[in-house]
Order: sequence, then structure tokens, then C-alpha cells
Amino acid sequence: METQTNQSRFSDGQKLLSIWNKLAGIPGGRLLFNFLIARKIPYSATTGAKVDVLNPGYAKLVLKDKPSIRNHLNSIHAIALTNFGELTSGLALNTGLPANVRGIVTKITTEYFKKARGTLTAECQCELPNVTHDMEYTVKAVIKDHDNDIVANVIVQWRLGLRQNNQHG
Repeated sequence: METQTNQSRFSDGQKLLSIWNKLAGIPGGRLLFNFLIARKIPYSATTGAKVDVLNPGYAKLVLKDKPSIRNHLNSIHAIALTNFGELTSGLALNTGLPANVRGIVTKITTEYFKKARGTLTAECQCELPNVTHDMEYTVKAVIKDHDNDIVANVIVQWRLGLRQNNQHG
């Protein structure tokens, strides 16, 4: 059984990455992982986005078009796209942060280029910063449609800093 000390050696992102690495290659493992993500991050799960690839500093997610995330123009809603991009950026960044670093979103900007229809893919690749003090750090998730056209860019600014002792969050 893990002790509290051992548990605190890993960030939440590192724990998610460890679970991904254990489950991604086994039958039903990705389905189970995406179920666990939905439990861990319930609001972000409302779009139904699924993790396809996950590595420290890189995430690729897939979002299937469905009526519950559509708008009056019969395309995927702008905020669903923002949510999709933010989740992608968070997984890419947070799976690479050490346990003594925490982050929170302080700003999201979404650039929309065309109506989003059909299955979408979001990718975020970012350098992992060396956090020695509180800092702002920006990453971008690029959302593409089935024709590989860019539908939107989601630029997410994260406030990163060192955790204080016994701080969880």
C-alpha cells in the first residue's frame, strides 16, 4: 500500500499518464481510461472527447460530432470547441509537470476558422517549462476536421507555480 509520502511524489498529471501507459495497449483499456478521465474532470467530459495519444508535452484527442454539442447552425458549438482545446492543452502540459508544480488556467482565447462538423482531432504539443517561481505559460491546441482543415486554435494561458507543503490543487 502506498503511503501519503509516496503518493505526493507524483502529480495528478503524472498519475494520469501512468494509468494511460498501463491501459492504452490492452483491449478495452482506452475505453476505461476515457471513463476515468470523465470521472476525474466531469465538466470537460461533457463533450465526449476521447484521448487518442498521451505523452508528456503532447496530447491528441478525438471528438465525435453529436447533437448534444451542436449549435443552431448545425455545427459543433463554439464553447464545446474551446472546452475540447482546453482539455487537450491541459493533458499535454500537466502530464509533464513534476509533483511540486501546480497550474490553473487564467485565460483562454479561441480563434475560429470554419464551422466544425464531423469528427474532429485536437493536438497540443508544448515544451515543458522549468518552473522555479510563479509564471504564466501559454500553450496552443489545434483543432482539425476530417479533411485536415484547421477549424480552431485554442490558446490557453496557464498560471504555473510551486506548491506549498501539503497543498493539493
